[in-house]
Amino acid sequence: MPERHIVPFGGLRPVPGRTHPLVSYLLRLSGKSRARVAFIPTATGDSSEVLVNMYARFPAERAERSHLALFNRTIDDIESYLLAQDILVVGGGNTANMLAVWRVHGVDRALRTAWERGVILTGGSAGSLCWFECGTTDSFNLLRLAPLHDGLGFLPGSHCPHYDGEEQRRPLYHQLIRDGFPAGFAIDDDAAIHFVGREVAEIVTARDGASAYRVERVDGEVVESRLAARLLD
Repeated sequence: MPERHIVPFGGLRPVPGRTHPLVSYLLRLSGKSRARVAFIPTATGDSSEVLVNMYARFPAERAERSHLALFNRTIDDIESYLLAQDILVVGGGNTANMLAVWRVHGVDRALRTAWERGVILTGGSAGSLCWFECGTTDSFNLLRLAPLHDGLGFLPGSHCPHYDGEEQRRPLYHQLIRDGFPAGFAIDDDAAIHFVGREVAEIVTARDGASAYRVERVDGEVVESRLAARLLD
């Protein structure tokens, strides 16, 4: 069986004039001089503005870029399309709506097959949360975060993206863990966890101070453990 890779990141802050270090990390991970990269912008309803930004993050000289649209769908065999890629990048937005649309079109099943065949799965925000069982989301109200319980579950436990980027994230995640949410991982913006299979291979970061955290309940108390991260060039 091929190695299975998922690289969730908290979010990407702009780095004008250069390729974001986490993008370069993903491209190197593919092992290809020009990786086939497909963007999945379902979480914003296939927003053209989001797609332009996604294309711009991955330089054309290093990535053969395309995307999967579901609101004006033109790809008949989604599984074959996804299996032909090296990297699948899921955009941010409304996680709950994205998961519902994926399940209608069978994208959830196709993504699992792609993962099992060695295609790299990645994304930030909704594109980070979706791989876990559950987590924190603004899908139900942009002004107030809430739990999401029906992620894809490729990775076990819970997740909180944007850990240092949005003030509601840490307190809500701690409260959910305290109330019985499964233990999991929080990720700052500009940091990522590289999972091989369901195990953590390494933590990488593009910014001093940004990292990932293991958050769990121990003897009734929430324990947050900062994980050592490798700073990318």
